[in-house]
Amino acid sequence: MIETITGDLVVNPNHRYVLVVAEFNSFITLRLAEGAVDCLLRHGAKPTQITQVSVPGAFEIPTVAAHLAKSGNYHAILCLGCVIRGETAHFDHVANQVSRGVGAIGPETGVPTIFGIITCDSLEQAHNRAGLKSGNAGWNAALAAISMTSIMAQLKKPEARSQKPE
Repeated sequence: MIETITGDLVVNPNHRYVLVVAEFNSFITLRLAEGAVDCLLRHGAKPTQITQVSVPGAFEIPTVAAHLAKSGNYHAILCLGCVIRGETAHFDHVANQVSRGVGAIGPETGVPTIFGIITCDSLEQAHNRAGLKSGNAGWNAALAAISMTSIMAQLKKPEARSQKPE
């Protein structure tokens, strides 16, 4: 039988989560943050286990998220922002840099860093992904964070795994 490690969806009472939320497009990002907090609380987190840090825009998220990951104070970082395509190439530059920056943090630090940044072509798409029609990307990011903290805890403590190799 192979060993299988999966994350559960119950918040460990010892885990701390931090949301890094862009202020730009706050009419969307605040809904993402609300969804993330709601998910964490519904899965067992206490308000004292959650911190929220506001940054000016999505471009600033990776810098702050990296600092928080390196601090050792958090078990998962949820990066929440919204970049909406405009008439210039600005969208491409911001979206690419943010994706690259956030994507590098987890492998470099070992702290799950969740990409909850909406990149879309229109305001309607942003609204839909912030809870209007197709779920809330903040909620989804929190669910991923809960699962990943569980997986990481199991990887650090092999004796806690449900199935050990024979």
